[in-house]
Amino acid sequence: MDIQERLKIIKRNTEEITTEEELIELLKTKKVPSVYLGTAVTGRPHVAYFLWVLKLADFLKAGFKVKLLLADLHGALDNTPWELLEKRYEYYSQVIPAMFSAIGADLKNFEIVRGSTFQKNGKYFYDVLWMSTLASVHDCKKAGSEVVKQNDNPKLAGLIYPIMQALDEEYLDVDVQYGGVDQRKILMFAREYLPKLNYRRRVEVMTPIIPGLIGEKMSASNEDSKIDLLDDEKTIQKKLNKAYCPEGIVDANGVLSFIKYVLMTIKKDNGQEFLIERPEKWGGNLSYKRYEELEKDFIEKKVHPMDVKQALAKEISTLLEPIRKVMKGKERLIKEAYP
Repeated sequence: MDIQERLKIIKRNTEEITTEEELIELLKTKKVPSVYLGTAVTGRPHVAYFLWVLKLADFLKAGFKVKLLLADLHGALDNTPWELLEKRYEYYSQVIPAMFSAIGADLKNFEIVRGSTFQKNGKYFYDVLWMSTLASVHDCKKAGSEVVKQNDNPKLAGLIYPIMQALDEEYLDVDVQYGGVDQRKILMFAREYLPKLNYRRRVEVMTPIIPGLIGEKMSASNEDSKIDLLDDEKTIQKKLNKAYCPEGIVDANGVLSFIKYVLMTIKKDNGQEFLIERPEKWGGNLSYKRYEELEKDFIEKKVHPMDVKQALAKEISTLLEPIRKVMKGKERLIKEAYP
């Protein structure tokens, strides 16, 4: 696979790369570059996580070493109770690999790293203190504003969070950090402050945020906005039936966004089509190879939102079936992690 093919895979479904020129140079000069994504062990993972699972799978296809940081200490900094960290880490460490298996990813160059395994060492803590003498309260608060829960009287933890995330790039020894576009301020913070500690800037890759089922960001803390990885088909159908998906409207439409960035990506990779089953009296079945074709028909009101929702419910249930199997019999862990 040449550089242009690898670049095309990496750029798929991305919103921003800082900078693409640096990424191309990396592909030219390093045989096996490395990338990481960090996810704090906070709320229960939901179907929007498939967006970054698919993107990490793209990095694997493009010849990268991929590291998934399960950031337990970051979870504590973002209001996860300390006594739940161990169980939440355990839950994430089982359910996330099942997501990769569900999409058929090749995990030969994939590694899961627990944040506290290196974030508690002396040199790391020294660098946290060093960076804290350089970064202002304003810069730290701004960096974490879209990621860390904040209020009128924010805790110090939220200011430490971006400092640690910046240093993770160095201590994980990676060339690229990948995250959602909601992470942009933290990623730019890392590019600004790592060189002040004599560490190199990394390439930052960002993908869009999938709107939730109620028209806002899909959130683990809002049950109405998301589909849990362990939801059964009946529950999925019920949630989708209530989802924001007005006829002919694409903006803030979480149903269509999930189809675009997740479902149709999986379908394309497997050479499959998205089938919408309808009675003959309503025009019969529809089949789509490309998302753009579906969006066009939706805008022109040739396909009804309820038909799209019912078809998507079946697809999501099929996607989640292997995850449900992996987690079957682990109800005690789930209850302890999310009491």
